[in-house]
Amino acid sequence: MPCDVELLAGITFFELLDEDERCALADVLDHVTIAEGQSLYRQGEPGDDLYIVRKGTVELSVKDITGQKIVLHEAGTGELFGALGLVDNEPRPATATALEPTSLLLLDRDDLLLLFKQHPEAALAMLAALGSMTRKTGHLLQTRVSRNVNDEVEVQRLSPIVRFADFLAWFSGSMPFLLLHTLWFMAWIVLNTLLLPRNPDGTRGFDPFPFGLLTMIVSLEAIFLSCFVLISANRQAEKDKVRADIEYEVNIKAELEVAHLHEKTDAIHEAMLERFARLEKALPQVGA
Repeated sequence: MPCDVELLAGITFFELLDEDERCALADVLDHVTIAEGQSLYRQGEPGDDLYIVRKGTVELSVKDITGQKIVLHEAGTGELFGALGLVDNEPRPATATALEPTSLLLLDRDDLLLLFKQHPEAALAMLAALGSMTRKTGHLLQTRVSRNVNDEVEVQRLSPIVRFADFLAWFSGSMPFLLLHTLWFMAWIVLNTLLLPRNPDGTRGFDPFPFGLLTMIVSLEAIFLSCFVLISANRQAEKDKVRADIEYEVNIKAELEVAHLHEKTDAIHEAMLERFARLEKALPQVGA
């Protein structure tokens, strides 16, 4: 439906227009509202409309070859999107989804040409928006070529308990842990069998043989230590899952690169065969 001229106020894209031009443009513009989670258009769909966010946020995303969603941009108030399909008349390169209830202004190709004829400077604003999207896409390509599993996991904020569990899991599997417990057990046994005086009942030390107190302490230590080790193991399992996903992505990319190399090799082979065929046809003429 046509929009109210007041909806154009405060939008950078229309700041070059005077009041009369805004009224004329408002008569041909459409005002669209979409609910949270609703898709405005999907990747691959035809489209020749440009959208400007009046209020709300729209997420622009694509899916890679592994089916994972890549967020290209989140268009906020005053930002425009969808211009690429309007310029090259090709299918939509991304999917637009509202992250919250959103109000949009819609310009079709005729409306945009009318705006550019009146104010060619407006084309620079659209080119700037396209350039910003291109820069962000280039940054995404740089960061998604290969990911470090350690960097991916370290992004998560670890609680002090998880950090302590990781430290215990590392320390319990080290030689200092083994030597410390060996010295502790030997000292305990020597104290309670040789060095400390005898008790009235004939036993020796505060924990006589068969060392019930030591057994209880070691059992409690084993219970708590196993819990902390399991916590650390669960986090390691999550880390392994991230590593497996990254390895899968790398394998897919490698497979595509190999297929691309095969295509290049086949093209070179066909070009060589054609050249050899031309040379064979030319040789009899040269001999004659």
